Amino acid sequence: MAKIQAPNLTQRPPRSPRSRLGGYVLLPRILDKCRATLTKKNGEYSYNCPLDQYFLKFAGVNPVSLKKQLARGLGDGEILEWIEKNQKHRRSGQEIEAWSDFMNRRAPSSIDQREQMNRYQKTAQADRKDITTWFDVLDLDDFASFGGPA
Repeated sequence: MAKIQAPNLTQRPPRSPRSRLGGYVLLPRILDKCRATLTKKNGEYSYNCPLDQYFLKFAGVNPVSLKKQLARGLGDGEILEWIEKNQKHRRSGQEIEAWSDFMNRRAPSSIDQREQMNRYQKTAQADRKDITTWFDVLDLDDFASFGGPA
């Protein structure tokens, strides 16, 4: 097996969902979680979770194929090149930017989702009014899970 440069997600969180690669939000986080999964250092983080699937479906990337490429030890730039060559849905820079901006602002759209977000905040012991998007709550949860103040 190739040498995989993987973060240890039992010691620190993956990159923020806001981090971008090739204009795509979520992609750096997905790569961190997949690499950590390959090296069995993913902790409580899951590769190909429902959030990851937003990117995978938008770009038209097969999660099993992506995992195989990461297992080869490819870096972020090489993976982005592979995605651009192999994705089912070719997207313009404008489409990627619009999708990423939408994902960055995505908030609960139902009472059930709002209750789910409230549960996440309680887990992080945070009673904050500035947590309004899914990315906000993920960043908060990542920070609080590794000892940061909520």
